[in-house]
Amino acid sequence: MAILKFRIYFEEDEAIYRDVVLKHTQTFADLHTIILKSYEFDNKHQATFFRSNDFWQRGREISVAVYDKNYVAPPLLMAETTIGSEIRDTNQKFIYVYDFTKSWTFLIELININKEENPKINYPAVTRVEGIAPQQYGTKSILGDKFTDIEEKYDLKEAADGFGEEGETNEENFETEEGGSDEEF
Repeated sequence: MAILKFRIYFEEDEAIYRDVVLKHTQTFADLHTIILKSYEFDNKHQATFFRSNDFWQRGREISVAVYDKNYVAPPLLMAETTIGSEIRDTNQKFIYVYDFTKSWTFLIELININKEENPKINYPAVTRVEGIAPQQYGTKSILGDKFTDIEEKYDLKEAADGFGEEGETNEENFETEEGGSDEEF
């Protein structure tokens, strides 16, 4: 059984990519799911693949469903189309578009074909992660959830006791050790 290794680049930054492996008999629905998992996206939006050439031009569409739009040719369905059936050459490329409103676009390139299945891997699987993935909703902190723990531990919330605005003075006059007021200094 052939094992296909794909590199999935985030379109806006080629330094951000994920390598995934799948069996050639698995479907584009499996590839769709592993891409979302590898980039930590949810599975709540529409998605589609396009067969592509070396110039990243969009070809035949492989979609979750038939959407209400004009097609040059009817799309193939992800759940029914095996990945192996759409491999035309040894460096086959696909374009993956997720969430048509935000148009998250990923460039997919076949980088390796292996004849031997690894018994330790549950296919499909992510084998390499490079770069910080974009956050699907909003911005992503480099610290992520760890910052919340730090914030709670050290009470870094705004207006915490003991912290005030720069230049803010205390209205009361305090007595100094010599018995005078602090206004004499």
